[in-house]
Amino acid sequence: MGIFDKCNNFNDSEQVKRAGLYPYFREIVSEQDTWVTLAGGRRVLMLGSNSYMGLTNHPEVIGAACEATRQLGTGCAGSRFLNGTLKIHRELEEMLAEFVGTEAALIFSTGFQANLGAISALVGRNDLVLTDKFDHASIYDGARLSFGKAIRYEHNDLGDLESKLAEIPAGKNKLIVVDGIFSMEGDIARLPEICELAERHGAEVFVDDAHAIGVLGPKGEGTAAHFGLGGRVSVTMGTFSKSLASLGGFICADQKTIEFLKHKSRALIFSASPSPANAAAAMAALRIIQREPDRIARLWDNTKFMIDSFKALGFNTGNAETPIVPLHVGDMQTAFVFCKALDDRGIFVNPVVPPATPPGDCLIRVSFMATHSREDLAWALGIFRDVGLELAII
Repeated sequence: MGIFDKCNNFNDSEQVKRAGLYPYFREIVSEQDTWVTLAGGRRVLMLGSNSYMGLTNHPEVIGAACEATRQLGTGCAGSRFLNGTLKIHRELEEMLAEFVGTEAALIFSTGFQANLGAISALVGRNDLVLTDKFDHASIYDGARLSFGKAIRYEHNDLGDLESKLAEIPAGKNKLIVVDGIFSMEGDIARLPEICELAERHGAEVFVDDAHAIGVLGPKGEGTAAHFGLGGRVSVTMGTFSKSLASLGGFICADQKTIEFLKHKSRALIFSASPSPANAAAAMAALRIIQREPDRIARLWDNTKFMIDSFKALGFNTGNAETPIVPLHVGDMQTAFVFCKALDDRGIFVNPVVPPATPPGDCLIRVSFMATHSREDLAWALGIFRDVGLELAII
């Protein structure tokens, strides 16, 4: 067999395209807002974005990115480790550490790299890393690329986590890595109980707050702040590509941990720095979130309205409790048909199918922004109801 036989024989996507149901790589030709324009000029209501604060087209964010580009250029032409560290990178790290409540922070070019680079560096030979079954792929890849042993526990199942911890011999270093908000199910990690188990079994806790920054916590500081856990979480990871309206990722921790990662994280050392525009946009978004706490309140008002409404219509929203709401629709064909029917009627959502879900439990992932109007959401609910009835989902 040739190395490219798998590519030449791959036809999964072609089958869906021939059926007219292919839902991926849809081209958007407008700014990412509550309404977007698709290639061809059609306007659709965006209910599939991670821009929870609705800041990707905010004039202050755009202005900051433009000004940084004028002053500092379009790229850094090197890694943070060598010639690619700018003053704006350090300033952003200081802002993030203060916001999350840690001694220091370190920014990466993407959120995926932040998880990959931090976990693979922290988990050494003979160490163990415990991950939730529904953790993000970047967490799994970071665990897989470390020299330690990866152990997976059932989703949000504290009994299973405790049994896994109890099986580990005394004296072994252990790191529990968990999503704060799970990106497909929309539920929140049981972080207080996880911290208690960690303390009882001598483990450290690492929280991926990619979807929680700007969403959870009194001021959007993340999951630990949401539960009032203070310094009981050792490492917090976040991204710029969601509430912070940019591109990149970061790790917040104590000064010694950050210093270690600066010199041992391959994903940091061997990747080019975030662009000045990315850093400046994230800084501007962070300032807006801190200055305008009503955005978080509006996001949660929209979330409660939609979850309550979906349930009243008869949709199965699982354990959703955040601005990410999955509609469980059954098999893959139904998910693709549902997505296409919504798209045809002016609503953009994301279908989630295996391997991201178990076979037969596919999702329509719906997500909300602080800037969605109640009128738009009410209009969308009528379309969800009609399609749900047509497909006998409700």
